[in-house]
Order: sequence, then structure tokens, then C-alpha cells
Amino acid sequence: MTAYMVILAEISDPESFRHYVVRAAELVTEYGGEYVARGTGESQCLEGDWPDETRLVISKWPSMEQARAFWNSERYSEIRTARQGNSTVRVRLIEGVEDL
Repeated sequence: MTAYMVILAEISDPESFRHYVVRAAELVTEYGGEYVARGTGESQCLEGDWPDETRLVISKWPSMEQARAFWNSERYSEIRTARQGNSTVRVRLIEGVEDL
């Protein structure tokens, strides 16, 4: 069943955070994920309080299990340290509706 990983990121040091982005993107692809949105294009808040600095990233995965395998992998655990101290990140994994 398809899954989506949704990430909200508030980045305090973009240059430092970029090291994380490059390495994480390679691993996402390796684990079968693909980016649907990466928060660098045009966006508009239509309702509520969503600061322009808050980035949204959505990746699509073949299954919840593959997304979890990526998230829990030793390699991602090492990569994740590259965003510590330069961002605040919230992550949610959710099943896709097309499979329900």
C-alpha cells in the first residue's frame, strides 16, 4: 500500500542544512521513495498560520514498510545528525488513499 512521508521543516541555517538534504535525497531514492514536493517552489498559505520559512517536503513510498525501513536504517540515522542544530523538523508517515 502506498505511503507518504510529510515533513515540515523550519530551517535556521540553510547552508548547513543543505548537507543533510543532498545525502538524504540519495538515500530516499535508494529505498524506493520519490519526492512529490520539496518546498523550494512557489507556495501560498490559503488558511491558518503557516510562515513562509516553514518548508514542506512530501515523499511517496511503495509501502509503509519501505518508508519505515528508510527511516529506521542505520545510514539514515547517521545522515539525520547533519540537520541537528540547524532545523526543527516534524515528520508524519501516512497511508495513501488510492489504495483504500
